[in-house]
Amino acid sequence: MAVISSLLPSRFLTLTAHLVIVITIFWSRENNVLACLPMDYTQDQYNAADTELIVALSVTLGMFVIEFAGFFSGISMFNNTQSVLSLAAHCSASVSLSLFVTQKWECTSYWYIFGFCSALPAFTEIIIFIAVLGLKRKPL
Repeated sequence: MAVISSLLPSRFLTLTAHLVIVITIFWSRENNVLACLPMDYTQDQYNAADTELIVALSVTLGMFVIEFAGFFSGISMFNNTQSVLSLAAHCSASVSLSLFVTQKWECTSYWYIFGFCSALPAFTEIIIFIAVLGLKRKPL
């Protein structure tokens, strides 16, 4: 029973840690944009890479809105399956994005982190929304 009751604060903390790292990348994205570019780049290339990173980070923030809405509304707050999935994904994202910032990975690697660590838990959150609100069923 102790493991199940510790999922709730763990999920919140990893979700918040991931959010803080994404906001930090937003503020200091210049170094990551430069890591995406060749040694001799044009201003158009810089603008394109900067726009790509801004779009990726903005979509990630949209996924956070979905997850925090499901979490704080209580629809998936006590769903152990969603909590474990969210905990694993956001913990992985926090570690991966920390390495993304410190080691200056290329921008394409952000999309892989986004797909597995932000989109997947948000997609399952939407499925739970549909099951609970649309079909009027008890969460899994």
